[in-house]
Amino acid sequence: MFTAADVKKLREMTGAGMMDCKKALQESEGDIDKAVEILRKKGQKLSVKRAEREAKEGAVIALVSDDKKKGVIVRLSSETDFVAKNEGFVNLATDFAKIALQHFPATAEEALALPYDGITIGEKIIEQVGVIGEKIELAGYERLEAEMVCPYIHMGNRAGVLVGLNKASEEFFEAGRSVAMQVAAMRPVAVDKDDVPADVVEKEIEIGKEQARQEGKPEQIIEKIAMGKLNKFYKENTLLNQAFVRDNKMTVREYLQSLDKDLTVTGFKHIELG
Repeated sequence: MFTAADVKKLREMTGAGMMDCKKALQESEGDIDKAVEILRKKGQKLSVKRAEREAKEGAVIALVSDDKKKGVIVRLSSETDFVAKNEGFVNLATDFAKIALQHFPATAEEALALPYDGITIGEKIIEQVGVIGEKIELAGYERLEAEMVCPYIHMGNRAGVLVGLNKASEEFFEAGRSVAMQVAAMRPVAVDKDDVPADVVEKEIEIGKEQARQEGKPEQIIEKIAMGKLNKFYKENTLLNQAFVRDNKMTVREYLQSLDKDLTVTGFKHIELG
């Protein structure tokens, strides 16, 4: 009905275990295409069963195009660290990132619809749920365009960052990578003061006022105190105003301007596990 070569071929096509491949071929009476479909349906059933499970582990991949004008970050999540550290799983996440970089979709939903080996990325993920037996999902996707995009992947693929610069050179690329490491370490909420959402600013001012009142400060100076606290918030939480982690005597803005007076960050993206 089917041969060892058929089992080997099915394993190579799907990554499923030998026994799963044998069972699928038995059920399909040796029809490889039907066997692939059977394995995929197994993945769909498992996917539904595990929908409520948490997939907090995984691999985050950040890639940029050869001309360094575009970049993507993909987070492929799993339930356990054991799966996340598997070479095949990391390679799969990297494959998805390469496809996303090539097609540059705007959203994660669009990324799931991209072609992968005759099926879509979304279908491949469902298939792998059946192969691995864990909840797997495309839990994060970001893209960035700039004059130069610089990537950073934190140890063990636990976080990925893209930083966009307004100028391009080899020296600036290395500088951008240093700034991307800053983003991973310090988790800024925006590039600069003006980029912080208005609701966040309002919330910080209210918190500052309430803290001042709790400290018993006179009402006439509460506004001034709140604005002082807001400026502290900007210094700690906006990228260009943060102390540069590699030399805290200067800000990130000052570091970039030390290389070129007009060099600055145009945007960043950051995805991490958890």
